[in-house]
Amino acid sequence: MREILRDIVAAIIGEKAEINIVEKEKDGMIILELSVAKENMGKVIGRRGKIARAIRTVVKACANREHKKVSVEII
Repeated sequence: MREILRDIVAAIIGEKAEINIVEKEKDGMIILELSVAKENMGKVIGRRGKIARAIRTVVKACANREHKKVSVEII
């Protein structure tokens, strides 16, 4: 899941941008905490959160294929 999230965000903001993803597990759910540079935060969230919602949907779809639960938090 972590690699998929990194690939999606890198495509949005650029390969050279700083992307930090911390993976945690809580109650059987994988929590991916995504943090990017302040100037790239708007690109990741998108207008009215549309891009963030799309990112979460894609990552959750990939997790469902592996019968896992995942949550993406943008910090």
